[in-house]
Amino acid sequence: MERIAGIKRSREFSPNHIENDSLIFMKTVEELNKLGVEVNIYNEEEIETGKNLKENLIFSMARGTQVLKKLLKAELEGKIVINPSLTVLKCHRINMSKLLKEAGIPFPLTIAGTLDYLESYDFENIGTTKVWIKRGDIHAIHKEDVTAVFSNEEKINILKEFGYRGITSAILQEHIEGEVLKFYAVKNTDFFEYYFYNRDNKINVDEDKLKEYAARSADALGLEIFGGDAIVSDSGKITIIDVNDWPSFAPVRNKAAKFIAELIYDKLINSGN
Repeated sequence: MERIAGIKRSREFSPNHIENDSLIFMKTVEELNKLGVEVNIYNEEEIETGKNLKENLIFSMARGTQVLKKLLKAELEGKIVINPSLTVLKCHRINMSKLLKEAGIPFPLTIAGTLDYLESYDFENIGTTKVWIKRGDIHAIHKEDVTAVFSNEEKINILKEFGYRGITSAILQEHIEGEVLKFYAVKNTDFFEYYFYNRDNKINVDEDKLKEYAARSADALGLEIFGGDAIVSDSGKITIIDVNDWPSFAPVRNKAAKFIAELIYDKLINSGN
């Protein structure tokens, strides 16, 4: 039986999704076992505190900076990591907003920078009365990490709160009117699923356009297992607002796990390991 490594995501990086993140990971392990692949399971904390990985293929939900550095070192030594470490870092909002804009993805007006820079940035330059403030590094792990504000004073207060918690960068993002849509995908497979947070909405979605934007976003960031959020206006206009490295796939977990396992298996077979 082939043997690979799997790294579970730290609870710190699974706010409100601790169980769901664990379930998609374990379901993927189950599907890999069916394909004849044995998975040595590690916690993110084990890798951070010095555990060395001997396996040549590693699939990882890790998001901690120190773990990503170790995985990057493993990649430079010739090991395969899914999703690659640099792609996870590219998903940090301050990086993602720049990369998606450069790739021509429909994305809200976003101002990124240090807290000091954003404190001095004129709120009215965003052009909307409602502005989202989001921490610039990892995805939200605290309810205030993504906050809507309506004035310069509110903006400054939230940025100061970020500073108290050791956050050093953030983004200001225009509010886009419409319905929030969640999508999930696995690269180079037929798997693509989406749903509206408001299940009662009647907006028609151009699915081909949504798939195109999702795929182009994943290419810009280098992702293979990914998901994200979009806003769909009443007229059907699609705006990508967030892309995530390896989400929980909660509503479609069982289906997604099979495609994820097949992607990992194909990588293993084609690697010759």
